[in-house]
Amino acid sequence: MISVVGHTAVDHIFLVPHLPNRHASTFVLDHHVYFGGGAANIAAGIATLGEQCTLVSAVGGDFSGSDYDRWMDRLGITKQFFVEQDTRTATAYMFNDQDGDQVTFFEWGASTTFRDMPAPRLDFVHMATADPDFNVRVAQQSAFASFDPGQDLLRYSGEQLDAICDTIDILFANQHEIRGMCEMMGVRLEELTARIPLVVCTLSGEGSLLYEQGSQRHVPALPVDLADPTGAGDAYRAGFLSALRKGYPYLTCAKIGTVTASFVVERVGCQTNLPDWQRMEKRYRARFGDLTMEQC
Repeated sequence: MISVVGHTAVDHIFLVPHLPNRHASTFVLDHHVYFGGGAANIAAGIATLGEQCTLVSAVGGDFSGSDYDRWMDRLGITKQFFVEQDTRTATAYMFNDQDGDQVTFFEWGASTTFRDMPAPRLDFVHMATADPDFNVRVAQQSAFASFDPGQDLLRYSGEQLDAICDTIDILFANQHEIRGMCEMMGVRLEELTARIPLVVCTLSGEGSLLYEQGSQRHVPALPVDLADPTGAGDAYRAGFLSALRKGYPYLTCAKIGTVTASFVVERVGCQTNLPDWQRMEKRYRARFGDLTMEQC
């Protein structure tokens, strides 16, 4: 069982001709509503790939019986939810322009209750974006933990990041988040990667880097027709963690994460085009060769 801790959210994705300057406006070309939230995206990806998954999250009174609730039931996700009846489920408002730039506004909503939630003791957990204190407590009580600061990085203090890095087994972050963590903790990249057994740095269209015991390995991204990059990192983590749970070595896990992410970016919406294991493996073989030959 893989547990994932963090946000469940509703994503409003807008297309605008350009992102306006301060005190200016623009008009909306397109607007759609999708299922989202970093932790929920990862849980959905894991479940679609065939692994058992528990989502530890917070939702509002609007969630029970909703389309999103029924979608999670169909995926077979075990929901360990804290419900704030008088609050909305967290909501993300993402504005994309025609040049590919994006601005996001995130309403925490029910997710503010994380700070008062008791931290569960978990055997295998991934901590996505959530309240920093809650993630510190989860990390300190878990047998195996991975961590992804995501867009909530600036909510952490250097001391909280230190506490998490002292206890986790894997850090997932993009190159900007890695740089930000180093600045906030007052360390160099070499020092950060030396204190964590595995650091996975995603590089958008350039693939990902794995830092392990002083070595550095690169996994290229797959060339695909890009429709929307939103959710690619969450899909990568879902693929990586599902493969790790099956017993694959880190490098193979990174390749599986890359392949899983390649499906998501082909459609708008973080959970719109998640692959099952068979679809993922077919594309994996076409790009990297026979998957079974690399299994531990």
